Amino acid sequence: MPHLIAPSLLSADFTRLGDDIEMVNRSEADWFHVDVMDGVFVPNISFGMPVIKAIGKVAKKPLDVHLMIVQPERYFETFRDLGTYCLSIHYEAVTHLHRAVHQIRELGMKAGVVLNPHTPVHVLEDIITDVDLVLLMSVNPGFGGQKFIEGAYGKIEKLKKLVVSAGSSALIEVDGGVDLNNAGKLLAAGADVLVAGNTVFGSSVPAHTISQLKMVGQ
Repeated sequence: MPHLIAPSLLSADFTRLGDDIEMVNRSEADWFHVDVMDGVFVPNISFGMPVIKAIGKVAKKPLDVHLMIVQPERYFETFRDLGTYCLSIHYEAVTHLHRAVHQIRELGMKAGVVLNPHTPVHVLEDIITDVDLVLLMSVNPGFGGQKFIEGAYGKIEKLKKLVVSAGSSALIEVDGGVDLNNAGKLLAAGADVLVAGNTVFGSSVPAHTISQLKMVGQ
């Protein structure tokens, strides 16, 4: 399967968010990546429900929602109602991960689990066949524009081995510092989905940059 590109709206120009969404709609991107932060789990606050509802009205590609919040299970139905395609929750934020993953899937969404840079891959051994996606953070969550953590390559390789050995169909997504210089190495390590924020929205021609990311490795 060709790799997927998910531009992160956290890096979009909020004064012209509608224009940026339409650009992604017209581009070769596959998903919209939407970061939700509560100022508690991470030291930042981002999109609230009204903004995500507005995004959903104009987005023509699936919403890939990444919850960086405490007690995310309180909002599963809300995000389903907002049109979320894939809902990802942090391993570090959930006490009963198995239950939470199945609640997401029962609501008709794809279920993702996110690992912070310091969290080892082996914690997913008992649940890897239950999830649709694993999102590996290659920066510490909370802010865009951070420096890529080089240890992510080895972590992707370990996760890929776990996915294959377990017979899981989970996709491997990478978020943080993804650019045209490291995209090929990330895909070679086993990544399936690349989240790109500043690389896309900081580009003079964002749609062309998305096209370049899609062409990596082809």
